[in-house]
Amino acid sequence: MLDFEEELKKFKPMLEVEDIEAAVYQEDMTDMKDIIKEVIKETK
Repeated sequence: MLDFEEELKKFKPMLEVEDIEAAVYQEDMTDMKDIIKEVIKETK
């Protein structure tokens, strides 16, 4: 049986869309384009 009071204590609200967007843009993410540029630069 679920103890709703205990489950509510564990609850952490989800980030708002604006917060998620800010967190994603702060990360330094390498995409395929960056990888290909590096490979081309190394072969020259």
